[in-house]
Amino acid sequence: MDWTTIESDPGVFTELIQEMGVKGVQVEELYALDEDLLKSMAPVYGLIFLFKWRSGDPPSAPVETDANANGVFFASQVITNACATQAILSILMNCPPSVTLGAELANMKEFTAEFDADLKGLAISNSETIRKAHNSFARPEPIMEPEREAKKDDDVFHFIAYMPVNGVLYELDGLKKGPISHGACTDDDWMGKACPVIQSRIEKYASSEIRFNLMALIKSKRDALEERAQTLEGRKQRCLSALGGGGGGGGGEGMDVDDPDGPLPVGDDALNAEVARIEVEIARSRGEVEAELERRGRWRDENIRRKHNYIPFIFNFLKVLAEKKKLEPLIEKARGKGA
Repeated sequence: MDWTTIESDPGVFTELIQEMGVKGVQVEELYALDEDLLKSMAPVYGLIFLFKWRSGDPPSAPVETDANANGVFFASQVITNACATQAILSILMNCPPSVTLGAELANMKEFTAEFDADLKGLAISNSETIRKAHNSFARPEPIMEPEREAKKDDDVFHFIAYMPVNGVLYELDGLKKGPISHGACTDDDWMGKACPVIQSRIEKYASSEIRFNLMALIKSKRDALEERAQTLEGRKQRCLSALGGGGGGGGGEGMDVDDPDGPLPVGDDALNAEVARIEVEIARSRGEVEAELERRGRWRDENIRRKHNYIPFIFNFLKVLAEKKKLEPLIEKARGKGA
């Protein structure tokens, strides 16, 4: 029933989410607390923040002990090393219905709806699907050391989440008694309010700590780009229809009311120019889809290498070197360089 520590990496987190059965989302790493950058990645469902945990730090804002009353899914962290998965789940379980959770998480969310935070945490700890997905990133170790209690001087890092739920910006930390409220917000301004909260937390460490990590849970870029290309294809066809005498120009006749680019232009010249613009944007979107697929491929390869057990190969390689009497000279050479 042990849970391993996992690397703070967008490729790792994205595959972990997929293995839990969730579709249509991914994780992106952020290198700056920039509201405009976050808005360019919209929709952003939540932020995952990694920081050095310090015992005894008080909550940064009021803690709401009755999360259920506010419609927040909040689970206590009852498992050691599970804070990464816990932070991810804190966002996923509070996402809008447009996010497809998959059977495991959807059933858990429904089953635990009236549970308190501790029972929700126990439900997570007892989920074989979640534990298996989390532990799939365990690193093989040649020597298993017995577990020990963390010492005062040990560096202990912790993941928490920030997201809006029912008009309130929440900090979701499984080690607290409940969700931490940072005040009212909207789906449009919550990121602007979350950035100074995170910045303030970073500044508390002054110059004693520089190791932080921030990631965003967003809609799948590939899905967003493909949807955009489809929208553009529809607009292009309406332009071509208008050029052919089928209407659709000017006042919006034949226009899709959900078209983010607005009404079609008036006149053949304007329509031809619009078709040319659309074709350029479609080509760019398809190029970005290909680039995203290549990046996903790199993530997949990196995760395969993370999970692969190289230890038997290394042991056998050293054995062969020893049998051919090449190991000792290499050791002596390495010692000489070290001196």
